[in-house]
Amino acid sequence: MSEEEDRLSTADPVMYFDLGSPYAYLALASAESVLGVRPELRPVLLGAIFARRGFGSWAHTQARDGRIAEIEERARRFGLPPLRWPAGWPGNGLMAMRCATWAGEQGRGEAFARAVFDRQFVDGADIEDLDVLLECASDAGLDVQSLSAALRRPALKESLRQATERAWDEGVRGVPTVRIGDALFYGDEQLELAADVLRGEL
Repeated sequence: MSEEEDRLSTADPVMYFDLGSPYAYLALASAESVLGVRPELRPVLLGAIFARRGFGSWAHTQARDGRIAEIEERARRFGLPPLRWPAGWPGNGLMAMRCATWAGEQGRGEAFARAVFDRQFVDGADIEDLDVLLECASDAGLDVQSLSAALRRPALKESLRQATERAWDEGVRGVPTVRIGDALFYGDEQLELAADVLRGEL
């Protein structure tokens, strides 16, 4: 094994995600079992990445119905509850991702992300609704008053913006993306390939 391969295989995995992405939901549900380790979660604003790359979501194209059926079938294979799609999905996830950024800063990023994903894709809740996000924060063990206060501060907005720009500079063009060292694996279907790299098999 080369020095570069050894460095990649021993690097801690990082997963970039946006709470509005059902593929990120699937990836988080299976990442630890596939990778053998919990990835570090990095919230990014997918809408800003769409703007940078020059095209948006398949959810606004004729591919929508086929992709939704595919995601629902994957969820069944993974043993997840049946998906319930919120009315108007996908919506504006800016506030949700600011909340996710703050939750990560408090060391509860994964718990918050799981709570939001479940409320959105299992219960069909609208994550544009601040009350939904605050309930998820409480479920994740976070102080909702502190979160409400943080949402009013420019520093939190800037933190998410900078994180998204860093991800773009690192080559992230969509979510979920797993990074191991300098190697990027885009899409939940590439978790197995990322796991091979972690095990030093590639």
